[in-house]
Amino acid sequence: MEKRRLEKLGIETSLLGFGCMRFPVTAEGKIREPEAEEMMDRAIEAGVNYIDTAYPYHDGQSEPFVGKVMSKYDRNSYHLATKLPCWHVNALEDVDRIFSEQLSRLRTDYIDFYLMHALNRDSFRKMAEMGCVKRLEELKAQGKIKYLGFSFHDGYDAFEEILSYREWDFCQIQLNYMDADQQAGMKGYKLAEERQVPLVIMEPVKGGTLAAYADDITGRFRELDPQASVASFALRWVGSLPNVKVILSGMSTMGQVEDNLKTFEEFRPLSERESKEIDQIVALIKGRVRNGCTGCGYCMPCPAGVDIPGNFRIWNTYHMYQNYNMVKGGWENRLGDAKQAKNCVKCGKCEKACPQKLHIREDLTKVQEDMEKKEFAF
Repeated sequence: MEKRRLEKLGIETSLLGFGCMRFPVTAEGKIREPEAEEMMDRAIEAGVNYIDTAYPYHDGQSEPFVGKVMSKYDRNSYHLATKLPCWHVNALEDVDRIFSEQLSRLRTDYIDFYLMHALNRDSFRKMAEMGCVKRLEELKAQGKIKYLGFSFHDGYDAFEEILSYREWDFCQIQLNYMDADQQAGMKGYKLAEERQVPLVIMEPVKGGTLAAYADDITGRFRELDPQASVASFALRWVGSLPNVKVILSGMSTMGQVEDNLKTFEEFRPLSERESKEIDQIVALIKGRVRNGCTGCGYCMPCPAGVDIPGNFRIWNTYHMYQNYNMVKGGWENRLGDAKQAKNCVKCGKCEKACPQKLHIREDLTKVQEDMEKKEFAF
């Protein structure tokens, strides 16, 4: 199992981290515990020593389940990560209450990696003003937290502000080869590397998106290595960055566990040829975008109730990855009949407000036609 040294912390972690947010579940949404436990045991047996959960995962079921499974292992043999749900913190005493509950759920006296969960600029400023960061530092001084960090979802400027606030032990960002310019992105990676803040990476396979291409893209990966899964290239892209110390994978099947173990037990950074091919694939996929909607929302609200940015986001994603299953939930459920493009009455109000000068009415017609045709359904 590939291990990475966190020089700043004086410890070593497995490069593959077990993300505990996508366990197999029953029809009622309950964790299928015997199957999930077998998956965790297999990963730990193979050398995975970073276990990542959070207060809300699986509607609160994840922490208690993880606590039960990990209680059979030597507490010094693994690194346990969980997160403070900042959206539930409205007063300083909430920090202590939630943290105490998490210790109980996880059957432990301390948390190795404790994160302020899903920070953006506003939530971080709120937490700092309430004194929550200081309180977490006090818990760390008491030995109840070993390493204090944060997970992040916002733009680069907000990331720089948060990273500069104090000397963090680590931080967690979303990063993959398709989103290198999104959120903190590669610019944020370089800033963290410069400041010697170790990185934990989430969404390396973009929620499974980078493992489920149409045949043309899949074929290009097969030409690079017919024995490797498409997902493994996304994981290796992230793992080729030296300041990445843990790559989280939310595994749902034993097959995914085994595939990830194959990737990380004899980890290979991307070759120059592989890197160039992935760059070309990214350019090809991004070239399939149907229009230049930025999601600014100036076109909204639509008098007919159409979610214009939502329709374009789904349409673009559908064509980029040529996989209807990727957007099915958004199209059929989140938008549904009421917000789909078909309800456009061609009033033109949106086009007058659009700073990109898009042909919105014409494009909405194309959206409905393409999504009903389901050319890329498989």
